[in-house]
Amino acid sequence: MNARTVIAADGLPRRLFTVADVERMVEVGLIEEDERIELVEGELIPMSPKGNEHEIWKNALVHHWARNCPRELFFAVETTFRLSLDSFVEPDLVVMPRDVGIRGLNASTALLAVEIGVSSLGYDLGRKAALYAQSGLRELWVVDPVAKVVHVRRRPGPTGYALEERHGTDDILVPEFAPALSLRFADLDLPH
Repeated sequence: MNARTVIAADGLPRRLFTVADVERMVEVGLIEEDERIELVEGELIPMSPKGNEHEIWKNALVHHWARNCPRELFFAVETTFRLSLDSFVEPDLVVMPRDVGIRGLNASTALLAVEIGVSSLGYDLGRKAALYAQSGLRELWVVDPVAKVVHVRRRPGPTGYALEERHGTDDILVPEFAPALSLRFADLDLPH
């Protein structure tokens, strides 16, 4: 078997993994099932611990959508989202048609992914957004709680999203493929 490798910035080769490799590592206990990692183009990326600001915004959005989500839609929180044979991520929220469910979730069936970027903002807007676009995810929202801005990405392609918008939290955001979940982030019930 020839393992795929990549040459890292230090000039040394690194072994690349597949989703199946990582799932097997979890099965045999090399990686904890709840370990916070993502697999991006074969590379294991450790995720930052979740801070208070991240959790406040994520939970406010979860509560809002739990009260307002129509029956035909379903959203999952921090679920493993397989994008390709060598990539999986864990968006803070991902919206899909209810009849797709978690088992059928992939980039072509997802309607929207939401990332709350505090410590991970650069990664979420950069490498991760590019990966989502290359995978065909229709719409991505990256929420920046510090700047009170929502970055909306639509029309995915191999080099990124063709449409990139920046909205304030007072703007009404309407998901293109799930308009029933429209909201103003300023209306979320954020604890102080």
